Amino acid sequence: MTENNATTVTEVVLPGKVEPAGLRLVQRTLPAPAAGQALVRVESTAVSAAETGMRRGRYVPQPPFPFVPGYDLVGVVEAVGPGVDRALLGRRVAALTKTGGWATAVLLTAADLVEVPDGIDADDAETLIVNGLTAYQMLHRVAKVQAGQTVLVLGAGGGVGTILVQLARHAGARVIGTANPRHHEALRAMGVEPVDYRDPELAKRVRTLAPDGVDAVFDHLGGASIDTSYRLLNRTGTLVSYSIASKIDETGPVLPVFLKLVAKLTAWNYLPNGKHASFFNVWTGAGKPDSAKRTEFRARIRTDLLHVFGLLRDGVLTAKIAARFPLAEAAAALEMSESSGRTAVGKIILVP
Repeated sequence: MTENNATTVTEVVLPGKVEPAGLRLVQRTLPAPAAGQALVRVESTAVSAAETGMRRGRYVPQPPFPFVPGYDLVGVVEAVGPGVDRALLGRRVAALTKTGGWATAVLLTAADLVEVPDGIDADDAETLIVNGLTAYQMLHRVAKVQAGQTVLVLGAGGGVGTILVQLARHAGARVIGTANPRHHEALRAMGVEPVDYRDPELAKRVRTLAPDGVDAVFDHLGGASIDTSYRLLNRTGTLVSYSIASKIDETGPVLPVFLKLVAKLTAWNYLPNGKHASFFNVWTGAGKPDSAKRTEFRARIRTDLLHVFGLLRDGVLTAKIAARFPLAEAAAALEMSESSGRTAVGKIILVP
């Protein structure tokens, strides 16, 4: 392929509010990269919780239908446009995309690409982009967890959860994690004290393990879970909410639910009790294209992603891959992600 050639790509399209089987596999032609762009041949992308929300029209915000899902990707730069360093050609890169990753190739802004260090497998790197950034930034930039503290991770067997517990253990924290009992053995192997997420006495169980409360809770559920999580904090604890997964199957408008959650978290910070609460979004502070904020955001993403890649390379982190599917079987991958009977921990990978 040369930089002047158009490229035929295969994409998975989400046409509307459909079941996973309603995903469409289509082909189209990408033009040569424009100024500031790079053509990336995708090696690995994945299913995230965002796609589950998007197919129901319940992700805040998401583009209008139809669109190509895919929150992040790893691939090789095959062509660059004017003004882009040609040293990128042939390099393996990672990108945080929000949408568009479920494709055999993509055109991306070159400034958004982060080079993957040599020796790191594409699928392993893929597990650490949105999930690794989310886990690392929540743990260290928001909650600022320190050695000797105790944290509670809800959904500890999921894509974000498995990285979060590893990072917390590496930081010297004690970790309590909720998960399906079938995942408890794997979590114990990572140094986690597991609790059945379906236990009606879950809060009491956590209180037994941490009588004075925990230093931080990472909650992806939202809804009623937020109140329980807040009550489980100690006197100076931090609650980090980062999704509203418990509301994913509801049919009412999602924006009021999200705004109510954020309002509650904000109001709690005015209480004179020493606790803190916030909603985390990895895109916060991204700013407008070409703005100073966007430059700062890119620098922060690059710094944190290269750090977690380094932890993976050094053996501190282990990539947790639940399953691999060909891109053409994205529907089956999404069904597995949403299945209550899912048996493996970690990220579900799509291989173009």
